[in-house]
Amino acid sequence: MIKVIVGNHAVSYGVMLSRAQVIAAYPITPQTSIVEELSEFCADGHLNAKFIKVESEHSAMACCIGASAAGARAFTATSSQGLALMHEMLHWASGARLPIVIANVNRALAPPWNIWNDQTDSLSQRDTGWLQFYCESNQEVLDTVIQAFKISEEVLLPTMLVMDAFFLSHTAEAVEIPETEDVDRYLPGYKPRYKLDVKNPHSFGSLATPDYYQGFREKIQEAMKRAKEVAIKADEDFNNIFNRRYGIIEEYQCEEAELVLVTSGTVTSTSRTVIDRLRKEGRKVGMLKIRMFRPFPFEEVTGALKDVEKVAVVDRGISFGHGGIFAQEIKSALYSQSSKPFIFSYITGLGGMDVTPQVITNIICDALERNTPPEESIWIRGKL
Repeated sequence: MIKVIVGNHAVSYGVMLSRAQVIAAYPITPQTSIVEELSEFCADGHLNAKFIKVESEHSAMACCIGASAAGARAFTATSSQGLALMHEMLHWASGARLPIVIANVNRALAPPWNIWNDQTDSLSQRDTGWLQFYCESNQEVLDTVIQAFKISEEVLLPTMLVMDAFFLSHTAEAVEIPETEDVDRYLPGYKPRYKLDVKNPHSFGSLATPDYYQGFREKIQEAMKRAKEVAIKADEDFNNIFNRRYGIIEEYQCEEAELVLVTSGTVTSTSRTVIDRLRKEGRKVGMLKIRMFRPFPFEEVTGALKDVEKVAVVDRGISFGHGGIFAQEIKSALYSQSSKPFIFSYITGLGGMDVTPQVITNIICDALERNTPPEESIWIRGKL
């Protein structure tokens, strides 16, 4: 069945089809309609889940942690300041190895107040031990929710699905809604290997001495490294049933490219049209879409970029005092290569500013004209 739905409702359908058992809900623009739609699904019987209204985002994640520790498939959604308020509990969820899934609708952090798109909120949480997937379309959003539960429950780490505010959250697209029976075949009911006994709740010796603490952290890192292969397999299995796949990265028109543009989220769709046009004009340019950001796909990114002359990275977020965050990761991935490209870092689109085809074209032309990249990121205004 194909429905025309906004990205937020694509999340809701994905959660319903995944048969989440506990949903913790606290509203924040622009994610609120995700949990509103889920409340309707619970009320009309389409989803047999406990829908719990809480008093803050911190409480929402605490609720999911408790539910997941007791063996339930748990979900919540948030954005911007809400995700920032969850920060402490994000560490707790990954440290406790709980396969929670969250949808974060990217929104600029205040001050000043701004409700529009900006990836700094999710990228600020890159070191919390959560897997992160950045989505390009509403179809990818729905499908990634289902994949996220499968991956998380295999590696016992939580997953953050990331989508651009308004460009996806409030924009309607045609989305194929998978059949429930097919999703059940792909994602059977959650059977936790470990869970708390809610009828006899207690724990002992929860204080970890230094040797044990570091050991726990090494286990998380091992699970993160394993998550990449699990995600690749989950994507292949998904394709076998639903005839759709996304990969952890996507190379587009990269054959013999002299410059490759690196993108994430909805900027990717805009960039495809620009790349197609420039290719027709005889320019040797390509694009690399980063879908999985944590764990970072070092091997795949290196393989795609190591022989390219120039790489231009579009960042819709910033690490103040350093620069574009995706650009940092790309530089890190390529550092050990004997032959590596010049990497140009561009920051644009913060606070919802449009990243138009003209902006993408200007970025590509700027990188092609420069001989070497400057030390700092290059700021590009949305409207030129």
